[in-house]
Amino acid sequence: MRNVTLILDDGTVFHGQSFGYEKPVAGEVVFNTAMTGYPESLTDPSYAGQLMTLTYPLVGNYGVPPFSIEANGLPTFMESEKIHAEAIIVSDYSENYSHWNAVESLGEWLKREQVPGITGIDTRELTKVLREHGVMMGKIVFDDEPDNIPEAVYAGVNYVDKVSCKEVVRYNEGAGKKVVLVDCGVKTNIIRCLLRRGVEVIRVPWNYDFNTLEFDGLFISNGPGDPDTCDAAVQNIRKAMDNEQLPIFGICMGNQLLSKAGGAKIYKLKYGHRSHNQPVRMVGTDRCFITSQNHGYAVDNNTLGEDWEPLFINMNDGSNEGIRHKRNPWFSAQFHPEAASGPTDTEFLFDEFIKLLK
Repeated sequence: MRNVTLILDDGTVFHGQSFGYEKPVAGEVVFNTAMTGYPESLTDPSYAGQLMTLTYPLVGNYGVPPFSIEANGLPTFMESEKIHAEAIIVSDYSENYSHWNAVESLGEWLKREQVPGITGIDTRELTKVLREHGVMMGKIVFDDEPDNIPEAVYAGVNYVDKVSCKEVVRYNEGAGKKVVLVDCGVKTNIIRCLLRRGVEVIRVPWNYDFNTLEFDGLFISNGPGDPDTCDAAVQNIRKAMDNEQLPIFGICMGNQLLSKAGGAKIYKLKYGHRSHNQPVRMVGTDRCFITSQNHGYAVDNNTLGEDWEPLFINMNDGSNEGIRHKRNPWFSAQFHPEAASGPTDTEFLFDEFIKLLK
Protein backbone atom coordinates (compact mmCIF):
# COMPACT_ATOMS: atom_id res chain seq x y z
CA MET A 1 0.00 0.00 0.00
CA ARG A 2 1.28 3.47 -0.92
CA ASN A 3 1.54 6.03 1.86
CA VAL A 4 -0.90 8.93 1.66
CA THR A 5 -1.61 12.06 3.67
CA LEU A 6 -4.99 13.66 4.35
CA ILE A 7 -4.55 17.43 4.62
CA LEU A 8 -7.40 19.47 6.07
CA ASP A 9 -7.94 23.15 5.30
CA ASP A 10 -6.91 24.14 8.81
CA GLY A 11 -3.51 22.46 8.32
CA THR A 12 -4.26 19.28 10.28
CA VAL A 13 -2.69 16.19 8.70
CA PHE A 14 -3.42 12.47 9.01
CA HIS A 15 -1.14 9.76 7.61
CA GLY A 16 -2.40 6.49 6.17
CA GLN A 17 -2.19 4.04 3.28
CA SER A 18 -4.07 3.73 0.01
CA PHE A 19 -6.27 0.67 -0.61
CA GLY A 20 -8.44 2.04 -3.44
CA TYR A 21 -7.74 3.73 -6.76
CA GLU A 22 -4.46 5.61 -6.68
CA LYS A 23 -5.07 9.25 -7.51
CA PRO A 24 -4.94 12.43 -5.43
CA VAL A 25 -8.36 13.93 -4.75
CA ALA A 26 -9.96 16.84 -2.91
CA GLY A 27 -13.41 17.52 -1.50
CA GLU A 28 -15.47 18.34 1.56
CA VAL A 29 -14.51 16.03 4.44
CA VAL A 30 -17.57 14.67 6.29
CA PHE A 31 -18.14 11.83 8.74
CA ASN A 32 -20.76 9.06 8.85
CA THR A 33 -21.41 7.20 12.12
CA ALA A 34 -23.30 4.22 10.62
CA MET A 35 -21.91 0.79 11.52
CA THR A 36 -22.86 -0.79 8.18
CA GLY A 37 -24.02 0.19 4.71
CA TYR A 38 -20.91 1.35 2.87
CA PRO A 39 -22.13 0.01 -0.53
CA GLU A 40 -25.34 2.05 -0.15
CA SER A 41 -23.58 5.14 1.20
CA LEU A 42 -20.89 5.20 -1.49
CA THR A 43 -23.53 4.99 -4.23
CA ASP A 44 -25.79 7.62 -2.61
CA PRO A 45 -25.64 10.66 -4.95
CA SER A 46 -25.90 12.95 -1.91
CA TYR A 47 -22.20 12.22 -1.21
CA ALA A 48 -21.06 13.75 -4.52
CA GLY A 49 -18.05 16.01 -3.97
CA GLN A 50 -17.31 14.64 -0.50
CA LEU A 51 -14.55 12.62 1.19
CA MET A 52 -16.57 10.22 3.35
CA THR A 53 -15.09 9.29 6.73
CA LEU A 54 -16.58 6.20 8.39
CA THR A 55 -16.35 6.32 12.18
CA TYR A 56 -16.99 2.59 12.64
CA PRO A 57 -13.44 1.20 12.90
CA LEU A 58 -13.66 -2.00 10.83
CA VAL A 59 -14.76 -1.54 7.21
CA GLY A 60 -14.79 -3.99 4.32
CA ASN A 61 -15.32 -7.24 6.21
CA TYR A 62 -18.53 -8.11 4.35
CA GLY A 63 -17.29 -7.17 0.88
CA VAL A 64 -19.42 -5.75 -1.93
CA PRO A 65 -22.58 -7.25 -3.52
CA PRO A 66 -22.93 -7.78 -7.27
CA PHE A 67 -23.89 -4.81 -9.42
CA SER A 68 -26.95 -6.53 -10.87
CA ILE A 69 -29.70 -4.64 -12.69
CA GLU A 70 -33.40 -5.45 -12.34
CA ALA A 71 -35.92 -5.61 -15.18
CA ASN A 72 -37.01 -2.02 -14.43
CA GLY A 73 -33.45 -0.78 -14.93
CA LEU A 74 -32.70 -0.19 -11.22
CA PRO A 75 -29.64 -1.70 -9.51
CA THR A 76 -30.64 -4.45 -7.06
CA PHE A 77 -28.25 -3.73 -4.21
CA MET A 78 -26.95 -0.20 -4.84
CA GLU A 79 -28.49 3.27 -4.53
CA SER A 80 -27.42 4.53 -7.97
CA GLU A 81 -25.47 3.46 -11.03
CA LYS A 82 -22.00 4.23 -9.61
CA ILE A 83 -19.99 5.47 -6.62
CA HIS A 84 -20.57 9.19 -6.08
CA ALA A 85 -18.34 9.90 -3.06
CA GLU A 86 -14.95 11.35 -4.02
CA ALA A 87 -13.15 9.00 -1.59
CA ILE A 88 -13.64 6.88 1.52
CA ILE A 89 -11.56 7.25 4.71
CA VAL A 90 -11.43 4.39 7.24
CA SER A 91 -9.50 3.29 10.30
CA ASP A 92 -9.04 -0.42 9.59
CA TYR A 93 -9.73 -1.84 6.12
CA SER A 94 -10.42 -5.58 5.91
CA GLU A 95 -9.25 -7.01 2.60
CA ASN A 96 -10.60 -10.43 3.56
CA TYR A 97 -14.39 -10.47 3.42
CA SER A 98 -17.13 -12.97 4.18
CA HIS A 99 -20.77 -12.59 3.15
CA TRP A 100 -23.22 -14.77 1.23
CA ASN A 101 -23.87 -12.00 -1.30
CA ALA A 102 -20.34 -10.61 -1.75
CA VAL A 103 -18.56 -10.91 -5.10
CA GLU A 104 -15.53 -8.64 -4.55
CA SER A 105 -13.67 -6.70 -1.90
CA LEU A 106 -14.25 -3.03 -1.16
CA GLY A 107 -10.75 -2.25 -2.43
CA GLU A 108 -11.36 -4.05 -5.72
CA TRP A 109 -14.62 -2.16 -6.23
CA LEU A 110 -13.00 1.21 -5.51
CA LYS A 111 -10.21 0.48 -8.00
CA ARG A 112 -12.69 -0.58 -10.66
CA GLU A 113 -14.70 2.65 -10.18
CA GLN A 114 -11.52 4.78 -9.86
CA VAL A 115 -12.31 6.04 -6.35
CA PRO A 116 -9.56 6.45 -3.73
CA GLY A 117 -9.76 4.73 -0.36
CA ILE A 118 -7.38 5.31 2.54
CA THR A 119 -6.90 3.30 5.73
CA GLY A 120 -4.82 3.59 8.88
CA ILE A 121 -6.40 6.97 9.69
CA ASP A 122 -7.36 7.79 13.28
CA THR A 123 -10.99 8.38 12.32
CA ARG A 124 -11.94 9.03 15.95
CA GLU A 125 -9.53 11.96 16.12
CA LEU A 126 -10.53 13.14 12.63
CA THR A 127 -14.20 13.14 13.64
CA LYS A 128 -13.39 15.11 16.81
CA VAL A 129 -11.60 17.71 14.66
CA LEU A 130 -14.60 17.95 12.31
CA ARG A 131 -17.05 18.21 15.22
CA GLU A 132 -15.04 21.02 16.77
CA HIS A 133 -14.24 22.96 13.60
CA GLY A 134 -17.14 21.85 11.38
CA VAL A 135 -16.86 20.20 7.97
CA MET A 136 -14.00 21.54 5.91
CA MET A 137 -12.24 20.94 2.63
CA GLY A 138 -9.50 18.34 2.52
CA LYS A 139 -7.00 16.76 0.15
CA ILE A 140 -5.68 13.21 -0.17
CA VAL A 141 -2.09 13.43 -1.41
CA PHE A 142 0.29 10.57 -2.23
CA ASP A 143 3.53 10.96 -0.28
CA ASP A 144 5.70 9.98 -3.27
CA GLU A 145 4.00 12.63 -5.44
CA PRO A 146 4.29 15.71 -3.19
CA ASP A 147 3.80 18.16 -6.07
CA ASN A 148 0.58 16.55 -7.32
CA ILE A 149 -1.86 18.41 -5.08
CA PRO A 150 -5.52 18.58 -6.16
CA GLU A 151 -7.80 21.59 -5.67
CA ALA A 152 -11.53 21.52 -5.07
CA VAL A 153 -14.36 23.88 -4.22
CA TYR A 154 -17.58 22.56 -2.68
CA ALA A 155 -19.54 25.69 -1.77
CA GLY A 156 -21.62 27.11 -4.61
CA VAL A 157 -21.13 24.12 -6.94
CA ASN A 158 -24.38 22.74 -8.36
CA TYR A 159 -23.82 19.06 -7.58
CA VAL A 160 -27.50 18.35 -8.17
CA ASP A 161 -26.98 19.12 -11.86
CA LYS A 162 -24.07 16.67 -11.92
CA VAL A 163 -26.04 13.71 -10.53
CA SER A 164 -29.60 14.27 -11.80
CA CYS A 165 -30.93 12.27 -14.74
CA LYS A 166 -30.68 14.03 -18.11
CA GLU A 167 -33.98 12.93 -19.61
CA VAL A 168 -37.43 11.77 -18.53
CA VAL A 169 -37.58 8.12 -17.38
CA ARG A 170 -40.84 6.25 -16.73
CA TYR A 171 -41.31 3.26 -14.40
CA ASN A 172 -44.45 1.08 -14.07
CA GLU A 173 -45.90 2.87 -17.07
CA GLY A 174 -49.69 2.68 -17.13
CA ALA A 175 -49.93 1.40 -13.56
CA GLY A 176 -52.51 3.56 -11.81
CA LYS A 177 -51.74 6.96 -10.33
CA LYS A 178 -48.88 9.01 -11.80
CA VAL A 179 -46.18 10.50 -9.56
CA VAL A 180 -43.64 12.98 -10.93
CA LEU A 181 -40.30 12.44 -9.20
CA VAL A 182 -37.98 15.45 -9.39
CA ASP A 183 -34.54 13.82 -9.51
CA CYS A 184 -32.09 15.91 -7.51
CA GLY A 185 -29.89 12.85 -6.96
CA VAL A 186 -32.51 10.28 -6.05
CA LYS A 187 -31.61 7.11 -4.15
CA THR A 188 -32.81 3.96 -5.88
CA ASN A 189 -34.70 2.77 -2.82
CA ILE A 190 -36.98 5.82 -3.02
CA ILE A 191 -38.04 4.66 -6.48
CA ARG A 192 -38.42 1.08 -5.19
CA CYS A 193 -40.65 2.27 -2.32
CA LEU A 194 -42.91 4.14 -4.75
CA LEU A 195 -43.08 1.26 -7.23
CA ARG A 196 -43.98 -1.23 -4.49
CA ARG A 197 -47.05 0.93 -3.84
CA GLY A 198 -48.35 0.45 -7.36
CA VAL A 199 -47.90 3.89 -8.90
CA GLU A 200 -46.34 5.01 -12.17
CA VAL A 201 -43.19 7.03 -11.53
CA ILE A 202 -42.18 9.75 -13.99
CA ARG A 203 -38.58 10.66 -13.15
CA VAL A 204 -37.57 14.07 -14.46
CA PRO A 205 -34.32 16.12 -14.36
CA TRP A 206 -34.02 18.57 -11.45
CA ASN A 207 -34.69 21.64 -13.65
CA TYR A 208 -37.37 20.11 -15.89
CA ASP A 209 -40.70 21.96 -16.05
CA PHE A 210 -42.88 19.00 -15.06
CA ASN A 211 -45.97 21.23 -14.92
CA THR A 212 -46.51 20.47 -18.61
CA LEU A 213 -47.17 16.80 -17.73
CA GLU A 214 -50.29 15.07 -16.45
CA PHE A 215 -49.74 13.63 -12.96
CA ASP A 216 -51.47 13.00 -9.63
CA GLY A 217 -48.70 13.72 -7.14
CA LEU A 218 -45.30 15.41 -6.89
CA PHE A 219 -42.28 13.86 -5.19
CA ILE A 220 -39.03 15.81 -4.62
CA SER A 221 -35.96 13.66 -3.99
CA ASN A 222 -32.78 13.87 -1.96
CA GLY A 223 -29.60 15.27 -3.49
CA PRO A 224 -26.14 16.67 -2.80
CA GLY A 225 -24.83 20.13 -2.05
CA ASP A 226 -26.39 23.52 -1.50
CA PRO A 227 -30.15 23.88 -2.19
CA ASP A 228 -29.59 27.54 -3.04
CA THR A 229 -28.03 26.37 -6.35
CA CYS A 230 -31.37 24.82 -7.40
CA ASP A 231 -33.56 27.83 -8.03
CA ALA A 232 -35.03 26.36 -11.24
CA ALA A 233 -36.46 23.46 -9.21
CA VAL A 234 -37.84 25.86 -6.60
CA GLN A 235 -39.63 27.89 -9.28
CA ASN A 236 -41.19 24.76 -10.81
CA ILE A 237 -42.34 23.55 -7.38
CA ARG A 238 -43.81 26.96 -6.63
CA LYS A 239 -45.70 26.86 -9.93
CA ALA A 240 -47.07 23.39 -9.04
CA MET A 241 -48.28 24.76 -5.70
CA ASP A 242 -50.80 26.89 -7.59
CA ASN A 243 -52.85 23.66 -7.51
CA GLU A 244 -53.66 23.55 -3.80
CA GLN A 245 -55.06 20.01 -4.06
CA LEU A 246 -51.87 18.49 -5.55
CA PRO A 247 -50.17 16.12 -3.05
CA ILE A 248 -46.46 16.95 -2.59
CA PHE A 249 -43.89 14.92 -0.65
CA GLY A 250 -40.18 15.79 -0.32
CA ILE A 251 -37.25 13.92 1.22
CA CYS A 252 -33.93 15.44 2.38
CA MET A 253 -33.05 17.98 -0.34
CA GLY A 254 -36.75 17.74 -1.19
CA ASN A 255 -37.57 19.07 2.28
CA GLN A 256 -35.31 22.06 1.70
CA LEU A 257 -36.59 22.81 -1.80
CA LEU A 258 -40.23 22.57 -0.71
CA SER A 259 -39.41 24.90 2.19
CA LYS A 260 -37.73 27.38 -0.14
CA ALA A 261 -40.75 27.24 -2.47
CA GLY A 262 -42.86 28.09 0.57
CA GLY A 263 -40.64 31.08 1.40
CA ALA A 264 -38.35 29.65 4.11
CA LYS A 265 -34.57 30.03 4.34
CA ILE A 266 -31.85 27.36 4.54
CA TYR A 267 -28.62 27.36 6.55
CA LYS A 268 -25.58 25.10 6.67
CA LEU A 269 -25.15 22.82 9.67
CA LYS A 270 -21.78 22.77 11.43
CA TYR A 271 -21.02 19.16 10.55
CA GLY A 272 -24.29 17.77 9.20
CA HIS A 273 -26.30 14.67 10.06
CA ARG A 274 -24.92 11.48 8.49
CA SER A 275 -25.85 8.34 10.39
CA HIS A 276 -28.47 5.63 11.01
CA ASN A 277 -29.33 6.72 14.54
CA GLN A 278 -30.72 10.26 14.45
CA PRO A 279 -33.74 10.57 16.80
CA VAL A 280 -36.58 12.77 15.56
CA ARG A 281 -39.91 13.62 17.18
CA MET A 282 -43.16 14.21 15.35
CA VAL A 283 -44.26 17.70 16.41
CA GLY A 284 -47.36 17.76 18.60
CA THR A 285 -46.91 14.14 19.71
CA ASP A 286 -44.68 12.01 21.92
CA ARG A 287 -43.77 9.77 18.98
CA CYS A 288 -40.02 9.54 18.39
CA PHE A 289 -38.36 7.70 15.52
CA ILE A 290 -34.81 6.54 14.84
CA THR A 291 -33.88 7.72 11.35
CA SER A 292 -31.22 7.44 8.66
CA GLN A 293 -29.88 10.80 7.51
CA ASN A 294 -27.37 12.34 5.11
CA HIS A 295 -27.45 16.12 4.78
CA GLY A 296 -25.34 19.18 5.51
CA TYR A 297 -28.04 21.88 5.29
CA ALA A 298 -31.23 22.49 7.28
CA VAL A 299 -34.43 24.54 7.12
CA ASP A 300 -34.63 27.54 9.45
CA ASN A 301 -37.86 26.96 11.42
CA ASN A 302 -38.04 30.65 12.26
CA THR A 303 -38.50 31.56 8.59
CA LEU A 304 -41.46 29.27 7.88
CA GLY A 305 -44.52 31.20 6.73
CA GLU A 306 -47.72 31.30 8.78
CA ASP A 307 -49.26 28.61 6.57
CA TRP A 308 -46.46 26.16 7.36
CA GLU A 309 -45.29 24.36 10.49
CA PRO A 310 -42.50 21.91 11.45
CA LEU A 311 -43.53 18.26 11.11
CA PHE A 312 -40.47 16.68 12.76
CA ILE A 313 -37.73 18.02 15.04
CA ASN A 314 -34.25 16.56 15.64
CA MET A 315 -33.99 15.47 19.27
CA ASN A 316 -30.21 16.04 19.37
CA ASP A 317 -29.90 19.64 18.21
CA GLY A 318 -33.48 20.88 17.72
CA SER A 319 -33.04 21.41 13.97
CA ASN A 320 -35.85 20.99 11.47
CA GLU A 321 -36.56 17.45 10.22
CA GLY A 322 -39.61 18.09 8.07
CA ILE A 323 -42.45 20.52 7.36
CA ARG A 324 -46.15 20.42 6.49
CA HIS A 325 -48.69 22.86 5.15
CA LYS A 326 -51.55 23.60 7.53
CA ARG A 327 -54.28 23.20 4.88
CA ASN A 328 -52.89 21.69 1.69
CA PRO A 329 -51.56 18.09 1.21
CA TRP A 330 -47.88 19.11 1.24
CA PHE A 331 -45.30 17.65 3.61
CA SER A 332 -41.68 16.57 3.75
CA ALA A 333 -39.01 14.79 5.79
CA GLN A 334 -35.38 15.81 6.17
CA PHE A 335 -34.43 12.20 7.01
CA HIS A 336 -34.68 9.12 4.79
CA PRO A 337 -37.88 7.07 5.35
CA GLU A 338 -36.63 4.60 2.72
CA ALA A 339 -33.34 4.16 4.66
CA ALA A 340 -31.18 1.68 2.65
CA SER A 341 -29.24 1.18 4.63
CA GLY A 342 -30.69 1.97 8.02
CA PRO A 343 -33.92 1.80 10.06
CA THR A 344 -37.29 1.65 8.29
CA ASP A 345 -39.35 3.06 11.19
CA THR A 346 -40.72 5.90 9.06
CA GLU A 347 -41.44 4.17 5.75
CA PHE A 348 -45.13 4.71 6.55
CA LEU A 349 -44.68 8.25 5.18
CA PHE A 350 -44.78 6.76 1.67
CA ASP A 351 -48.16 5.23 2.52
CA GLU A 352 -49.40 8.59 3.75
CA PHE A 353 -48.35 10.18 0.45
CA ILE A 354 -50.02 7.45 -1.62
CA LYS A 355 -53.28 7.88 0.35
CA LEU A 356 -53.37 11.53 -0.74
CA LEU A 357 -53.33 10.70 -4.47
CA LYS A 358 -56.74 11.14 -6.08
